[in-house]
Amino acid sequence: MVLSSVLGFPRIGANREVKKAVEAYWAGKISADDLTKAAAEVKKTSWTSVKAQGVDFVPSGEFSLYDHVLDHSAAFNVIPKRYVGLGLSPLDVYFAMGRGRQADGVDVPASEMKKWFDSNYHFVVPEFSDETDFKLNFNKAAEEYKEALAAGVTTRPVVLGPISFLVLGKASKDAKPGFQPISLLPKLIPVYETLLADLKAAGAEWVQVDEPVLVLDKAETLESQYVAAYTALAKVAPKILLTTYFSRLGSNLSFVAKLPVAGLHIDLDRAPEQLDDVIAAIKSTNIVLSLGVVSGRNIWKTDFAVAIKNGQKAIDALGQDRVIVGTSSSLLHTPVTLASEKKLTADQLDWFSFALEKAGEVATIAAVLSGSQDAAVAAALEANKVSIAKRRAFESNSDDSVRKRVAAITPAQIERKSPFTVRKEIQAKHLNLPKFPTTTIGSFPQTKEIRQARAKLGKGEITEEQYEEFIKKEVETVVRFQEKIGLDLLVHGEPERNDMVQYFGEQLQGFVFTQNAWVQSYGSRYVRPPIIVSDVSRPHPMTVKWSSYAQSLTTKPMKGMLTGPVTILNWSFPRADVSRELQSKQLALALRDEVIDLEKAGISAIQVDEPAIREGLPLRRSDWDAYLKWAVDSFKLSTAGVSDQLQTHSHFCYSDFDDIFPSIQRLDADVISIEASKSDMKLLETFKQYGYSNQIGPGVYDIHSPRVPGSQEIKDRLKSMLDILPDSLLFVNPDCGLKTRGWKETEASLVNLVDGAKWARENYA
Repeated sequence: MVLSSVLGFPRIGANREVKKAVEAYWAGKISADDLTKAAAEVKKTSWTSVKAQGVDFVPSGEFSLYDHVLDHSAAFNVIPKRYVGLGLSPLDVYFAMGRGRQADGVDVPASEMKKWFDSNYHFVVPEFSDETDFKLNFNKAAEEYKEALAAGVTTRPVVLGPISFLVLGKASKDAKPGFQPISLLPKLIPVYETLLADLKAAGAEWVQVDEPVLVLDKAETLESQYVAAYTALAKVAPKILLTTYFSRLGSNLSFVAKLPVAGLHIDLDRAPEQLDDVIAAIKSTNIVLSLGVVSGRNIWKTDFAVAIKNGQKAIDALGQDRVIVGTSSSLLHTPVTLASEKKLTADQLDWFSFALEKAGEVATIAAVLSGSQDAAVAAALEANKVSIAKRRAFESNSDDSVRKRVAAITPAQIERKSPFTVRKEIQAKHLNLPKFPTTTIGSFPQTKEIRQARAKLGKGEITEEQYEEFIKKEVETVVRFQEKIGLDLLVHGEPERNDMVQYFGEQLQGFVFTQNAWVQSYGSRYVRPPIIVSDVSRPHPMTVKWSSYAQSLTTKPMKGMLTGPVTILNWSFPRADVSRELQSKQLALALRDEVIDLEKAGISAIQVDEPAIREGLPLRRSDWDAYLKWAVDSFKLSTAGVSDQLQTHSHFCYSDFDDIFPSIQRLDADVISIEASKSDMKLLETFKQYGYSNQIGPGVYDIHSPRVPGSQEIKDRLKSMLDILPDSLLFVNPDCGLKTRGWKETEASLVNLVDGAKWARENYA
């Protein structure tokens, strides 16, 4: 019999219960016990609902109040010294690591965050040193296994694997020179042995051990560590399902197939080409093969015919008892359920499958592969066939004018008229900015009043004219505040925007939107990605009205704000029937028209944000060149249609640029802003090493934390920056947009930022 499996489930709650509870706890409105109860309800609902779909292997242990990697660090006592001895409860230490803390005499910054592989989910980076003292502060996997059992659900616990845990971490500031976290593996294994032995004693038959780094090139050097770790763990653990996702095992398969594990999970959504090689490698072993046939990364209904074909191939080689069908990865990256969507058309609803529906899909596919004669299974199979046929028919329709425009793109369209050295002088005269110009990344706080006004407009409680008057006042408030504190290059604050991707998608042809399809980005920050369903075009200007209005309020230059084509693509659920390159270039052409219109309207600087360009990089290096070619070309296509005096900006966050620096240079943005405050400014060494020649604004403080940086802290950070970068190239700005922050902390932080820039002008004349 073929069994079904879900690797992980969204932990936010169908109605964002976790976000509401966590933020209420931060605000002091509920107790830690209340937060625990709210979390328990969401976990119980998830377990019982997945089980009700007919899934055999229901996940547990992957729930988190903030981040599962942070959970793992807290459980294994990987707590940086700066968070120890502050008189905080373990829960408050946990949240301080995730978001920082500035209250009751405690002032500590948040830990660094990075993107989880090629997704838009952020994890909190573990910090290791020679002195790291691993111990099991609590066994979350065992506790939640027992909690689920008490709720009537037998689960398969999920644990982040030891090697991925170390490889995804970094050396702490106090680590010895040359220290590598992987060197701690011998100290870490005994703690994993305790965790897994406890799980076995609790009655767990299987444990899912996630080792996603196995799909990276760097895993090729870790064979001996994998052999040592899993040889030890297999002796004391329940049956281990070694779990990989997001890409292919590639050459790492040669040693993975020899590991003493009971099962191996592979991703056939992102890497279907690996199936034959994996079957051949494990055929002579007793390893059970788990096939990720239902995507954990998109929202499209699974084509059962394709999934069943792959499943049958594995069965023919290995037998039914050695095959599991499941989701390709955790369903963390998908919304909870389609049942929450009330405004999609019947046809649109028929295209999609969210997390709960995907759980049902894996159960149905497993039943078909097991030879089920159940009428309900047969009906589901036939319904899927009809749905897929309808979607294919819709997908066959294309916008001929859009396709022809993409086909007609020329090399000249992706290049600015003059090189940066020429543009810089022209822009300096036109903009007349001081040395160390100050600016922000774009958004200002989205207050309760702004959200309420938007909601009232949606409900028809206020007119469009009333809403616009409200937004005008908000824009003027932001402009006057920036003038008051002395910022140099202003923004309008984006009060009219709900989300940096959704706002544009709503004004472009080719997108569909949901009401409640929320996905976690980090902590309590959730996003509602739009869905690209057809060819993309711009029927009318999208931002010109508000940028022009803001510019009319001031004599200082105003920066237009757009989200770049690659980021819109990566932060949407893209089409699966055409290439990402085609979709990106369609978006680029739409944005190109907007950039040109903004310049015509008198805007002298335009920021086209591409925070996701590094995130979208394929996980295997051999796939990089093709992606970087079309991704960089897409950005340049969107920005190159303007005059030399128009200053182009772009923003990047939480990215490692070392390996792709030539592509960052090739973007040819006049100014780029990057995250720097949480990564100890190590990114700047990369820019120095490669000799970055355009202007750059490394973030001087972290906006993902409510903590206000002191004036001296910003000055110290600027001094460190100026030890690395030429003073003629430096802009001064925060790490990211200010949308999620409150006005009080925003005002205080930006006043200190401006003060830091003044200090730099006085000391670096």
